[in-house]
Amino acid sequence: MIVDCHTHLYSDGTRISPQEHRTACKDLDACIVLAGCQADRRSANEALTDYVRQNSKAVGFATVNPTEDPVTARQLKKEVLDKDLRGLVLYCAEERFHPANSRAMNLYEAAAELNLPIFFHNCPPFSQQAVMDYARPFQLDEIARTFPTLKMIVGRMGFPFIEQTWCLLGKHENMFADLTIIPQKVWEVYNLVMSAYEAGVMDRLLFGSGYPYALPQTCIEALLGFNKMLSDTHLPQVPREKLRSVIERDSLAALGLK
Repeated sequence: MIVDCHTHLYSDGTRISPQEHRTACKDLDACIVLAGCQADRRSANEALTDYVRQNSKAVGFATVNPTEDPVTARQLKKEVLDKDLRGLVLYCAEERFHPANSRAMNLYEAAAELNLPIFFHNCPPFSQQAVMDYARPFQLDEIARTFPTLKMIVGRMGFPFIEQTWCLLGKHENMFADLTIIPQKVWEVYNLVMSAYEAGVMDRLLFGSGYPYALPQTCIEALLGFNKMLSDTHLPQVPREKLRSVIERDSLAALGLK
């Protein structure tokens, strides 16, 4: 089972056609598609609904800003589940709200009741207006302590604050991070994977490509070839079975979506 837990139809001002997305994900068993960070969230969610209803592999996560959007369980059911979307994606840094503000906490309570996992997309590239303090993974600790059954994903391992992410994954059993890499950045990839392995949290990582930033197959090949990246340097390696376990993890089951 190969699930890409981090793909987009709209990202950083770039629109991806449904056919392009379908082609990029054709070799996957499933993919999570995150609604983009757009001013018109309702239109973004509606476009995502249209797509997931046409693609049986796609699992849609609706974009929500709890400071402006409905946060009750009844409203979320109407705006998310009834539209065939299965989770939520929050852009706290870009939309300039603290992850644990009072309305956001109400949202998490409703999400836990409805079994809606939450993807915290607080990762680069950041706009000039983004509040980077709201991107720190440690901000999620209060949420995880308050709602221990809520499934949460830290986008792109919480980069650039990855050490905070490893601490959270070791502490909270319902918290995950997506191993989204940029294959061309060999040294960055090496340090990300090796630090996760040394922290003992490889079993909490979900495979992600960040598409359209990288193709899923390219990321899979980079991870499977991880130990060859710097083989002539005699640096420590990660057991291949650990790398395969991330790629082949059933992320939907881990998030309670099956």
